[in-house]
Amino acid sequence: MKRMMGALALGLAATGAQAQDEVTLQLKWVTQAQFAGYYVAKEKGFYEDENLDVTIKPGGPDIAPTQVIAGGGADVIVEWMPAALAARERGLPLVNIAQPFKSSGMMLTCLKETGIEGPEDFPGRTLGVWFFGNEYPFLSWMSQLEIPTDGGEDGVEVLKQGFNVDPLLNKQADCISTMTYNEYWQVIDAGITEDELITFKYEDQGVATLEDGLWVMEDDLKDPAFVDKMVRFVRASMEGWKYAEENPDEAAEIVLEYDETGAQTEKHQKRMMGEIAKLTQGSEGALDPADFERTVESLLSGGSDPVITEHPGDAAWTHEITDEAL
Repeated sequence: MKRMMGALALGLAATGAQAQDEVTLQLKWVTQAQFAGYYVAKEKGFYEDENLDVTIKPGGPDIAPTQVIAGGGADVIVEWMPAALAARERGLPLVNIAQPFKSSGMMLTCLKETGIEGPEDFPGRTLGVWFFGNEYPFLSWMSQLEIPTDGGEDGVEVLKQGFNVDPLLNKQADCISTMTYNEYWQVIDAGITEDELITFKYEDQGVATLEDGLWVMEDDLKDPAFVDKMVRFVRASMEGWKYAEENPDEAAEIVLEYDETGAQTEKHQKRMMGEIAKLTQGSEGALDPADFERTVESLLSGGSDPVITEHPGDAAWTHEITDEAL
């Protein structure tokens, strides 16, 4: 009888496991506290509570989320809005279904010894810029400042920066791209003090664009089953994000458990989670249309070389998922 009951229990468990809807999430970058909300939702059982089996795929320097979803390798991706809208204009019909990040963490970090005190001092300098879709906010900013990006006394020399801070440490660049929650602290940990640096936050310069939104393919939203799955995914993800905000140290420790590379440290992840919480604060998960318009306006204002050439329209985002999820 016990064997029969045990077999029945195993059968029910197997049936329950099979009944879970599978979701594959492609991250923009490697496993780190930048994505804590998703790892927390997985570890704390929030996805399981929504009958979801979520696979979280880390990103990396050679992984473009837009290409992954275009190739069918993910149901939903984490991507910055400039890259997503640029891809949409090129024919990849991405739609924003949620926006966990309310603020931008992007900065230019410069050595004070270069004499740079403000953006007016950029001409004639070498600035480190990330590419692979991360260059769009920078190019938009330079266009608004009317500073050419092809060098010369009146322009800036753009150094294609790897995803590290070496160009600043080696003085190959006057300024480099950093995030408030990551590379800036790598500079500090390398022995340069905060007093030796000057930072320019995109948010403070009025050119911040939205980062780390959740994007899906437009055609998938025509499938009611997919929509239902995304409603549950977003609800559980935002529960994960709010838990991470309220329990930053625990969230960082959860991220470390999922870091298969072993490259992350507890000190760095806890510090990162504290900074990330500042960026997600104020967002309940739904995209603020005003933030969308501000981002679009910034991307369009590139003079003869804008990031996007036409307003993407309301089809580029939807509240259908968050209205039901939240």
